[in-house]
Amino acid sequence: MKQIKVDVAVIGAGTAGMAALRAARLAGVNAVLIEGGEFGTTCARAGCMPSKLLLAAANGLHDARALAARGIEGTHALEPDYAHVLAYVRRERDYFVKGVLEEVEALPDGAILRGQARFEAPARLLVGDDTRVEAKSIVIATGAAPSVPDELKIFGDRLVTSDDLFELRTLPKRIAVFGAGPIALELGQALARLDVEVFMFGKGGRVAALTDTPVRDALAAALADEFHFDPDAKFQEMSLRDGQPTLRFTSPDGREHVERFDFVLAATGRAPNLRPLALENAGIELNGKGVPLFDETTMQCGKSPIFVAGDCDGTRPWLHDAADEGKLAGDNAARFPDVQAIKRKVPFSIVFSEPQVVIVGASYDDLDRQMTVTGEVSFENQGRSRVMRQNRGLLHVYADAKTGKLRGAQGCGPAMEHLGHLLAWALQLELTLDEALKLPFYHPVVEEGLRTALKDADRKCYEERSETPPALPSAAGC
Repeated sequence: MKQIKVDVAVIGAGTAGMAALRAARLAGVNAVLIEGGEFGTTCARAGCMPSKLLLAAANGLHDARALAARGIEGTHALEPDYAHVLAYVRRERDYFVKGVLEEVEALPDGAILRGQARFEAPARLLVGDDTRVEAKSIVIATGAAPSVPDELKIFGDRLVTSDDLFELRTLPKRIAVFGAGPIALELGQALARLDVEVFMFGKGGRVAALTDTPVRDALAAALADEFHFDPDAKFQEMSLRDGQPTLRFTSPDGREHVERFDFVLAATGRAPNLRPLALENAGIELNGKGVPLFDETTMQCGKSPIFVAGDCDGTRPWLHDAADEGKLAGDNAARFPDVQAIKRKVPFSIVFSEPQVVIVGASYDDLDRQMTVTGEVSFENQGRSRVMRQNRGLLHVYADAKTGKLRGAQGCGPAMEHLGHLLAWALQLELTLDEALKLPFYHPVVEEGLRTALKDADRKCYEERSETPPALPSAAGC
């Protein structure tokens, strides 16, 4: 058995793991990266980037066909070449993967260990069958993998996940999508806009992790205009008949359907990759799902020399947070036991469907409703949104009723990726509604819709306090 001693061992070479390794090496300690699978990160290989590439192709076709309403003729004849589309997605995906691989290849000899890691003791790992690693501290950054419900496994080789979809050489005519979260919405809508007949089935009414009911309903209504979408699907039967997935279900209007599909896409979320680690030997406390308990401000598991970062910690499944958590975990692993806490960035997520979805700041469910005002804007009649023919959606912003301090927001609508950043920055800077409304808003832009929501919340704050709001520049009429 080969014996290795290091200061920091990082398990997993995804976004969080690479950030942890960089941080530890910059701190001047001896660090090693352990990986048993492919290099390249989930984001580059099967997540953020290929999904956005597929969406870009699909939205390009959708937008071109929509030009007829503006007087541009002939676009209705446009057709997608599935083999070409998928080859383009893989080619561009591989470009992003290449950048990650180049960083791995640039690491010095001895910085990488290949093999599956598992704990033998709190500060001791076994890698494969022939290497033992003793480390002063360890960072767990093993990411997550698609979670497939057992009932869907009946579909056999007709069942695909988001990890498989981009490897198809052509697209099916009909597909059933299980899930109504970010992955399902982005991929399902992309397929629908590429002329695949899509039936999307959610569970329990949940859509895109939205907890604000009117916002969720506005999104669901917009999506249902493009394809069959049932956020709370009721099935009587799932089967594989003559090699085709077959579903018998009741639609929201009460009618019973029997539909056959070419493929089933399981987009039902991702689960932490932790089982192979033998965490029972790590000496740390786990929650009911087997995920380590940790301090979000340090990424430390209890008082142990073990840290966790990225999707495997089950909290913020977004690349920017994985990178932040990896750096924090790597910094603290290198300085252990002198662990330093930081103030984390505002929680912030986007879904790149159309309408886009944003969730920022405090969870709507965690707010004290009696002490919170909600400002609202509908994009149905918002000027720039109508010009772009994207006038669908609803934005709610939340503020403290007494102080006017911004607390969070949930919304769906056009340009939410940009409005979400403005809201996240305002929350990070701890702005009040009055302070946010003193900032400039150009005309005509979608951001004017954000101003409408802020003004609505501001008015409600002053009504709560029985005060008169300060004079502000009037909003443009359109």
